[in-house]
Amino acid sequence: MDYRLIETDADREEVFRLRYRAYLNEGTIEPRVDQRLADRYDDAANAWIFGVYFDGVLTSSIRVSVSTPEMPHIPSTAVFPEFLEPKIAEGKIIVDPNRFVADPVRAVRLPELAYLTVRLGYLACELFHADYGLAAVRSEHQAFYRRVFMHDVVCPPRSYPTLTKPISLTAVHYPSVREKIFQRYPVFRSTLFERRMLFARQFERAKSSVITLHDPVMTRVTIAPEGAGRADRAAAVKSVAP
Repeated sequence: MDYRLIETDADREEVFRLRYRAYLNEGTIEPRVDQRLADRYDDAANAWIFGVYFDGVLTSSIRVSVSTPEMPHIPSTAVFPEFLEPKIAEGKIIVDPNRFVADPVRAVRLPELAYLTVRLGYLACELFHADYGLAAVRSEHQAFYRRVFMHDVVCPPRSYPTLTKPISLTAVHYPSVREKIFQRYPVFRSTLFERRMLFARQFERAKSSVITLHDPVMTRVTIAPEGAGRADRAAAVKSVAP
């Protein structure tokens, strides 16, 4: 199994088509002529798109969006403002994993796929020292997030952009449950090296082939460095501890 940060146009297109197949299979979108599903948050500086590969084949994908005081906009904000806007106003760090999809055929043969995919959101919570972790999900998926991540439902189901079925918001105060989840699911543990390598943009990785493991207590982790990626990306740096 491999995690891959999706950056090239070809990889992005493959993910957009996987999203379409997965959502169409679940009946959560209408058929589209272009057979792909993308939105404006895919180009956001505070979003990372990941692919999970088994035997070199894209099998699942998730997008991790991170709300910080410098870059507060994430997909869930527009849909669940009554819960998120006060937290954003307080300067809270919020991790919003979204667009979690799996290949309809391969997923049935990989029962561990859901855990390995949502793990990427948990790595983001650790890397950015999140105050809150979110999951905007359909009602039938709430039990998974309650059992694994101890989420509570904080907003009832409602319409969600591009989807035909209502979505509710579940959330958890990450510092309160961090150690409990590590104890119950050791697979969610990670090293600083893994987290930084996964979330480093291509141009950041090119700066140096070596990442120092013995970092000082406060390490600078770049969320959206000036000049990074696509147009409209601005500089925003958040200090986090390893």
